[in-house]
Parts: sequence; C-alpha cells; structure tokens
Amino acid sequence: MNSDQLFEKSLQFVPGGVHSPVRSFSGLKTTPRFMKWANGAYIYDEEDNKYIDFCMSFGPLIHGHANLDIKEKIIEAVERGWTYGACEKYSLELAEYMVERLPFADQVRFMSSGTEAVMTALRIARGYTGKQKIIKFNGCYHGHLDSMLIKSGSGLAGTATASSAGVTDQTASDTLVCELGDLSELERVFQENSGDIAGVIIEPLPANYGLLVQDQSYLEAVQKLCQNNNALLIFDEVISGFRIGFGGMAMRTGINPDLVTYGKIIGGGMPVGAVCGRRDVMEKLAPIGPVYQAGTLSANPVAMAAGLANMKKLTPEFYSDLNDKSQNIRMVFKEWFMSGEFSDYHIKHFDSLMWFTPTDSVINNPRLIPSNSGERFAELFDTLLKKGVYIAPNGYEVGFMSSAHDDKVCDDLKERLWRK
Repeated sequence: MNSDQLFEKSLQFVPGGVHSPVRSFSGLKTTPRFMKWANGAYIYDEEDNKYIDFCMSFGPLIHGHANLDIKEKIIEAVERGWTYGACEKYSLELAEYMVERLPFADQVRFMSSGTEAVMTALRIARGYTGKQKIIKFNGCYHGHLDSMLIKSGSGLAGTATASSAGVTDQTASDTLVCELGDLSELERVFQENSGDIAGVIIEPLPANYGLLVQDQSYLEAVQKLCQNNNALLIFDEVISGFRIGFGGMAMRTGINPDLVTYGKIIGGGMPVGAVCGRRDVMEKLAPIGPVYQAGTLSANPVAMAAGLANMKKLTPEFYSDLNDKSQNIRMVFKEWFMSGEFSDYHIKHFDSLMWFTPTDSVINNPRLIPSNSGERFAELFDTLLKKGVYIAPNGYEVGFMSSAHDDKVCDDLKERLWRK
C-alpha cells in the first residue's frame, strides 16, 4: 500500500490516523508520508521516494539516521536483553559521563521522555519549596502534561486557561503564564503571588513555537528573580540540550539553573528523558526523599547504551564541524529563497537549528510571528516535498541539521531545489 492508502487505513484504528498530532499534516496540501527506512541524511517512504531529511525525528538524530557507532551499541545491548526491571551498570555509566561534564548537575534521574522529565522537575520544585504555583511562558512548550497545556487567560498577566480539553480549571490555576521577554510582567506576577511560586520553567532557547532567541540579560534577570523569591529555575533543554554544545544553553549562557530537563539527543534516537540538578534538590526524589517518581522502562538498558554511544561522539570538534555544515545548508536555502516564489522567506538560526519564516524581522515572542505564516508554509512544504526535501510538517517547528548533512548532501540539495 502507498502512503495515502496507509493513512486511510490508519484512520480506522488510530485517532486522527497518527500517534502524535504534528504527524497528521494538518493544514497542508497532502496526507502524511509513511516512512519505511532511513540512513544518514535521507529518509525513504513506502513508495521508495528518497528525501533529504531536515526533521530528523524532531531533533534526536544529531549524528544522522542509523549511525553505525550507535547502531553497534544498540545491537550489543539487545543481545544482552532489552529490559531488566532491575539495577544495571549502563545507566550508571551514562549518568557518570553526564555529571562529570555538566557543572550545574550533581545527580541525574532517567525516564522515558521529555514530558516525563518536565513532570518530574515540576514535582521536585513543589516538593522542595513547599509552594504550589509554577510560572511558564507563552511560546515555550514543555510536553503534554496537564499543567503545561496552559495559555494566558483573558489578556491578563499571570492568569491562565487550559489549552486542551480534559485539563481542569484547578490544574490551570496552579500555572501562571507570562510573555517571553517581558521582565516587568514577570516581576509583577512574582509580586502578586508573593511566597507562592515554586519555580519558573523556561526554554532558554525556545524552539517549539518557532525559534525565539532570548537575550542573555533577560535570562539572567529571570534567574535573579527566582533567587530573590526562593523559587527554583528550571531550564527545559529537551531540544537545546546537547545540541547547542554538550552543556546546552546552560553552559552557553553561564547560567546555572536549579534543574534541567533533557530528551531527544540524550537517547541517541531511543526514548529517553532526564532531569538533573543540584544534589540537595535532586535528593528530594524517592527513595531518599518525599517526591515520588517511577517508571518500569526508566533507564532502559538499550536506550542507555545508545545514549552513551551518542554522547561520546559529541566533542568540541564535532560541534564545530556540525555548525560549518549547517551554515553551508542554510546558504543553499537562502539562495533558493531569494531566486523565486519564496523570496519573502528568511532563515532564523542558532547553530544547527533553523526556522523558515516569511519575515526578516526579529522574532523573540510568538506575537511577532507573521499572520500569514500558516498559509505560506503550506505552499512551501508542498513545494519542498515534491522536490524530495522533507521538513517538519508544521510552520512553527524548527529544522534540524546533523553531521550526516555533508558536502555531498549539500550538493544534492542544490540540485533538488533548482530542479524544475
């Protein structure tokens, strides 16, 4: 069956035909492509169409699809047994490797997804401080747990309403929402909820509602407000962690958050999430503390082996090479945009992350995203897909480069883009 037929069949058995909403191609001009296999910078659908992939499973594949070094360690781990439900040394090896290289982390707890990591970090913040409320920001995404599926309410700073059915008003009321970059609003929300803020969670590099780069001074001010109000600062680095250098944005900015959440790259393409932080904060977790967290497949030995193999390849030389390759790819897209029907498009970027948007203006807040973005993106996506270039099927998602996007791939991209 081809992709269209598979999607029709999937609609019978799966809500909306997909297991994550962004895969539905909602608002686009075609149905989802069903992928069959992938290698390096390429992904192949059921009809054996070959695409240059800039989605890269939404970020984990910093070394490309089916990297041989990681694949070898996965196979070795599977041959030993793929889950134990018991203590094993593989998670210890990964934990030690991380903690020795992350100056803001004394301990780490592994789970199976970035959403679980955020859920755990928020629970730790409440358990550590004894307070109830969490501040988040419009334009930052922290997974699909109830308390983070919240948007600002009625245009009033600090108020919140659920952005998903099934989230109770009581849950929504424990989350306060501020606008990115508006320090005076954040200060006001702290004042109005004095003594009640357990923590502030922020993507230091917001990359799930476009690429909304924040000023260093703003992030430093957020940290200072947390310190002055005895609230924990939580960096959500599910996307930026290990992509913007090994230490992510925490190391890039020199800001030591109290907790950091990870996902994506940390598992080398396997389902892994993690929360790490200071010892006194992390030791609030059970079994030595009162904050409960558990998971049958947490620290799965296959995923731990993949994660460690992935991490060991993340050297300073690797990042320098990756950023050079990313620059080459961006230049090809930039020239193509300027040459034709998408001349209004520009590329926002941060190292190996890129975001296509129909404006050259600075965008550091979702309110600044052009109103025609959705319509224009549908046209862009359709054009690129027909040329064999696969990007994330949503105009607010960023693109990801990998070490597999080498000169040969760059030349192939040129040929595909200018092909009539």
